[in-house]
Parts: sequence; C-alpha cells; structure tokens
Amino acid sequence: METKGTIGVTSENIFPVIKKFLYSDHEIFLRELVSNAMDATRKLQTLASVGEFKGELGDLTVRIRVDGDRLIISDRGIGMTAEEIDRYINQIAFSGAEEFVEKYKNDVAAMIGHFGLGFYSSFMVSRKVEIVTRSCREGAVPMKWSCEGTPAFELAETEKDDRGTDIILYIDDENKDFLEKQRITSLLTKYCRYLPVPIAFGKKQEWKDGKYVDTEDDLIINEVQPAWVRKPADLKEEDYLKFYRELYPMSDEPLFWIHLNVDYPFNLTGILYFPRIKSNLDIHRNKIQLYCNQVFVTDSVEGIVPEFLTLLHGVLDSPDIPLNVSRSYLQNDRNVKKISTHITKKVADRLEEIFKSDRPQYEKKWDSLKLFIQYGMLSEEKFYDRAVKFTLLKDVDDTYFTPDEYRKLIKDSQTDRDGTTVYLYTTSKNDQYSYIQVARDKGYSVLVMDGQLDSHMIGQLEQKEEKIRFVRVDSDTIDRLIQKADKQTVQLNEEQQTALREVFKSQFPVIEKTEFNVTFEALSEQVNPVMLTQSEYMRRMRDMSAMQPGMSFYGDIPDSYNLVLNTDHPLVKQILADEEKACAGQLQPILADLKGWEARQSDLREAQNKKKPEEVTDAEKEDMTATNSKLDELREQQRAILAGYAAGNPVVGQLIDLALLGNGLLKGEPLSRFIRRSVELIQ
Repeated sequence: METKGTIGVTSENIFPVIKKFLYSDHEIFLRELVSNAMDATRKLQTLASVGEFKGELGDLTVRIRVDGDRLIISDRGIGMTAEEIDRYINQIAFSGAEEFVEKYKNDVAAMIGHFGLGFYSSFMVSRKVEIVTRSCREGAVPMKWSCEGTPAFELAETEKDDRGTDIILYIDDENKDFLEKQRITSLLTKYCRYLPVPIAFGKKQEWKDGKYVDTEDDLIINEVQPAWVRKPADLKEEDYLKFYRELYPMSDEPLFWIHLNVDYPFNLTGILYFPRIKSNLDIHRNKIQLYCNQVFVTDSVEGIVPEFLTLLHGVLDSPDIPLNVSRSYLQNDRNVKKISTHITKKVADRLEEIFKSDRPQYEKKWDSLKLFIQYGMLSEEKFYDRAVKFTLLKDVDDTYFTPDEYRKLIKDSQTDRDGTTVYLYTTSKNDQYSYIQVARDKGYSVLVMDGQLDSHMIGQLEQKEEKIRFVRVDSDTIDRLIQKADKQTVQLNEEQQTALREVFKSQFPVIEKTEFNVTFEALSEQVNPVMLTQSEYMRRMRDMSAMQPGMSFYGDIPDSYNLVLNTDHPLVKQILADEEKACAGQLQPILADLKGWEARQSDLREAQNKKKPEEVTDAEKEDMTATNSKLDELREQQRAILAGYAAGNPVVGQLIDLALLGNGLLKGEPLSRFIRRSVELIQ
C-alpha cells in the first residue's frame, strides 16, 4: 500500500531554512545520522535485555558505504513501522511551525537540539533522502520513505530481509566531497570515534603484490569502550597514558589526571589531564573534548567549564549537557552550572590530595603546574580559597613554600619599621644576581617570580593578605626596600649634588624609550658606589599591560631608571673632589651669576604672585622671560663644563656602564666602548 502526504509542518519553507541556516555547520549531518543508528541499536539491546525482543541480536555493527552518488548509513537496530515513520519522521516534534521557523531560523544549534531535527540535517547535503526500514517486531512489513527536500513525501511497502534501517542520501552537486573516502573517514573519526556500537566504513587493508588491497574484514573506526567509560579500578597508569597519546599524539606526557564518574545529581564521566604548561596560555586552550553519550559534540568548552579549566586536556561526557545549543544558553543552563562547579571542586580536591600525599613529587611538577593554578586563582574566587593551601612560592635556592609557610619564615627578618612584611623577588637570577647577593648578605630571602602570570599573582596576594608588600630586589637599595630605621643623611650640599648629577647624567647612553635619573643615598663604604633601580609600581604595570589590552598605555610610557650614587663610597667622593678641583675656576663665576639671577627670578615671581594675572604688565612679563632665558643659558654653560670634565674621567663612564651592564642595558657600541675602557684602566 502506497501513501503520499506532506510532512507535518505548516510552513513550507522549513527545508530552505534548514539548508540556509544550517549550511555553515553542515558536516554534523553524519554525526546525527550515525547517532540515530546507534540509538536504534541500543534500544534493541535494551528490549532484548528485558525479554521484549526474543530474536538473535547477531552483528550490530553500523555500516557506512558509498554507492555512486549515494551515501548509505545502515543499522540492524530496532527499525520502524509505517506508524512509527509517521510519528517520528513525518511529524516534526514541535507545535506552531510558523512561529518556530521565525523564532529559530537564526539559531542553528537550538533548532537541531531542541526540536528533533537531527534526521532532517541530512537535507543540508542531499537532493533526496530515502529511508528503507523494517521493524524488529514479528511480522513487521518493510517500508520505504522518500522525500526530495520539500514537505511532500512518499511512503510505500518495500522489500528488506533483515530488521533495521538504511538511510540513503542522494548527495547534491554542492556537497560531493561527502562522497570522498578521506572526508567521510575524517568526520567519522571526529564525531564517532568512541561510539558504544561498532562503526564500519570500508575494509581493512594489507600489503600485497606491491600495493595495499582490501581484505574481507571490516574496518572498525571506533573504540566502543574508551578509557573514560571504564572503571578506574580496571585501568592502569599505562592505560591512561595510552588514551592521552590517542587524543594528543604530539604532546608531552601529562603530569597526572582525574577520572570523573558522577551519577548524582547529574551524570558526568570523563578524564581530565594536567598538561605541562611552561608558558603561553593560549596554545593550551580548548583541548577538552565534549561528548554526549560517547558522541562527540565540540572541543570548544567555554561556558561549560570555568575559563581556567580550558587549559586542561581530556574528555567530558554527559547526557545532561544539551547538545547543539547556543553558547549563551549553555552559560545559563542549570545543569551546566552544576557540572562546572563540580569539576572545579574535583580539580581542587585532586591537587590538594597530591600535595598532601606526595609533596616532593608535587614540588617537582610545580613549574609545569604553576601557570594553570595561578590562572585559576586569578579567575575563580572559590578556586583561590582552595588553591592558596597548595600553591607554592619558590626561592632562589629552589626551595618551595606555601604562602603561609613563607610568611612565617620571613616575618621576623623582613618586616619593616611600619610593620609590613616585605617579599623580595627576582625575575631573573642571572640578570639580577648582584642585587640578590646584597639581599642575601643581609640575611634576607628572595623569591623567583619569573612566570607569565606572576605580576598578576603578586597583586592578588597583596590584596588578599594584610600588611605584605612585594618588591623586586633591584627596585631600590636594600635598606630602602626593607627600611628598618631612618635612612642616613646624605652629607652633600645642593651645589655638590647638582654637580654630581650633571656629571653622571651627561654620560648616559641614548636608549630608546628609556629615561635615567640620578639620586643620592648614604649607604656605607661597603656598598657598591652606584646602583641602577627601577620603580616597582611602573615596572609591574608594564608587565601586566602586556597581557591586558585595557592597560596598553603603560606599555607606551618610557622605562625610567634611577642611578643611585652611594655618597659614602670612596670612588664617588673622589669623583666629586676631582670635579671640584678641575672645574672650580670655570664654574665659580657662573655659579655666582646663577645665584644672582636666581635671586632676581625669586623677587620677580614674588612680586607677580601678589598681583592678578591681568595686572602684570608687559614689561614685567618681558623681565621674567629675560631672566629665565639667562638662567637657562648659565645652566647650559654649567652642564657643558661638567660634561667636559665627565668625558675626560673614565671612572664616571665605567661606573655608569657597570650599572647598565648589571641590568642588561649595555649593548652595541656602548658595550664595545666599555670593553676598550676596561682594558685601558687595567693596563
């Protein structure tokens, strides 16, 4: 008996909508059809297990084959009767089709996932689709359903010896690539690699007579019992590592893993691996594969797991995560939120367990774990509260401490006069070696903070903990970094400070986007004569701006360094004495003139300040301008004399270059001059 009719859709534009709005994602048709075949097979197994199907199950392999312009997906599952075809195929599972089409035409994912349109995704690539099916019920009549991409269909009795269903796609001209063996193999591997029912496509091959030829054995493309669906007790370490290599063939072995197996209040299985992350967060993202009942859904899991967990690798499988829905829907779905919270908790539990049970091993893996844990602490408040117990700080001796342990260690020795505990750190043990050594000579501890997120982590720890402060070991002199008492007074008058400042400033090399200032401190004769320091705040802002686009303006601000002159050191005293001896004759008349003109400038300014701006006469303004110009001229003469002296004193240039060299700033021609001068000084 033949039946003709129209599919139960009141809008005739349902097929153009499917083709148009699903087109960008059209490869998922194969996943949908193979998943349907798997469901039909699993339903038959269920009926057999409860005694409702009494026949032989036999071979339950789902088979895919190409025949000319036809792609055929066959199963030996439950099959369908004419009534079931009418119910499941002819009546699309929604009411109010006009409203549906209008509402969901721009939302591909919601259209498929919420309204049972998985089968209809076949029309994205086909000009015609046929269903040949025979129900597993005794005496069932085989049926053939046919549709050419319009609401019209035909349903008639046919011949089919075996139970199950064949979906026959007549691939249209625009999608001939879905008839290619390599393309089909790629899609089956991507979406169906771990389906619980065998999937066969083609035959195994063997090498014979100088070429590969097909054998009689089916080529099964999937693993029906992947590691995550097996019990942890049945798996050995090698099984977990083998599965990881299957997922990520080119990756280093993971640090460790978590096997998830939850059945209440939601269903979730999976294995999450901790990769070795040394730097560059981005290259490690989106390596988690999401499955629904072993059907691959996506490897873009933002919104399903917290952002920091996207750095993990592995598999998550849950029937409670809705398939094919929009990202905004996922982020607001109640089950997804529960799953996200649970995964975060399980990750924290696992890390804490390893930390407590085998701390030496945990410390060995810390450098590879650090970036992941810091990212979690910075982005998830609840994770921070757990992770602060097992996050580690490493000192320059490669000794590890929790934040609580380290604070107790340094509290007595590194607390300044204001009661703030100062955490000294270095970003490079080699580049900042001399500063580290000065700190250690004082009995202080120095941390290594050379990671991609350390600047952010420092800021978070300072916010969370009271009365602590992080400072890089080269950001000031050690006695100012941890100020125990009032600093020693510099025994130089203003004229002497000006002279030394100009002497040293005149000899700085020109470095792009870099500024130098000269400051003075009395640091005792034993401390180096010069030190180069950089503001902790500005450097930290620049480091953070590299990762936060909204702070990019900090990256445009020039680097500013302070050259600290130790006025107690004999070399600095000698330079000042030599300068005074060499330049006194030239400078005395200039300095006398400067004092006179500075007094005049002060008088003029005082007189003008007593008047309103509009009451200041043009003559008074001209007088002030002339005075300022004369002062600029005299100061320029002073600078020229001091620069001439500095250029002839090799010790000045040598001290500056030593300071630059210690900070990695001496390069190119200045470095070459330093080497030549060093040779000359020791000859």
